[in-house]
Amino acid sequence: MWQGTLLSIHTAVEGRAPMEAHDSIKLIEGLGLEGDRYATGKGKYSQIPDIREVTLIEKETLVALERDHGVTFDADEHRRNLTVSGVPLNHLVGQRFVVGDTLLLAGRLNTPCRYLDLVTDKAVCDLLRHRSGLNCSIVRGDTISVGDTIRPE
Repeated sequence: MWQGTLLSIHTAVEGRAPMEAHDSIKLIEGLGLEGDRYATGKGKYSQIPDIREVTLIEKETLVALERDHGVTFDADEHRRNLTVSGVPLNHLVGQRFVVGDTLLLAGRLNTPCRYLDLVTDKAVCDLLRHRSGLNCSIVRGDTISVGDTIRPE
């Protein structure tokens, strides 16, 4: 059985706004991270129906980008809410898992897009194919904090 760690938490107040780091934040069931662009309907893709209450990306992906392609991507650049380590995101689609005391349902893998290239001024869209993170819904909300354990339900 796997067990991972929450390394960082980020939100943005609207599309293209800089990502803001948090030590802890409230995840609101059926809505998103408190104050985040998708919880308030101000995200780039807010009007497109989809599961994106909370988005995750693996630190291992960021390490591989730098190692294999020389692209550095800090946690405030990749536009995902949570950066995690030791969590097999690609294998969790359709599964429920716990972050701290919250319960998430993995909806689908995130699809990389040229918007990320535009916002970051880095050509990463093609490099992130099948590694762009995971979109989830919040089944049971609560406050999460950097350092929280992530595990299967």
